[in-house]
Amino acid sequence: MSQYPPEIAETVEELASITDRQERAEMLIEIADRFSEVKVTPDIATKPYDEAHRVPACESEAFVWAQPQADGTLRYYFDVLNPQGLSAMAMSVVLGEALNGQPAERALGVPSELVFDLFGREISMGKGAGLMGILSMVQSYARRHQAGAL
Repeated sequence: MSQYPPEIAETVEELASITDRQERAEMLIEIADRFSEVKVTPDIATKPYDEAHRVPACESEAFVWAQPQADGTLRYYFDVLNPQGLSAMAMSVVLGEALNGQPAERALGVPSELVFDLFGREISMGKGAGLMGILSMVQSYARRHQAGAL
């Protein structure tokens, strides 16, 4: 788990220690319950959202934004329009808590394996694609920020 930032590694390790699927699902729901902490604020965006922020292939209609901070870091914001999109919400929380206020390099170093390490190998292709899309958008913003294009 050393490939992950410490906050993500801790969550991945905790989930890996849970063998009961129901217990694992409950933990992911608990994480998703913190979604309001990373949810986009009206000063960043309001509905209807610009399609440029929509996560491709996400069935839960997820959106991602990134705002450069005065210290050179990024602050990520998310929204998930489907109220049943708990996995997308949990993924957003995990990424937001670990990457907000951190250098762009931290986001770029998160491997796509995160989706499987958090949600399990049995995740459906559709859900997996959407969750990977959230990570990809965060990383795209980090690359653009490094290039001075954000």
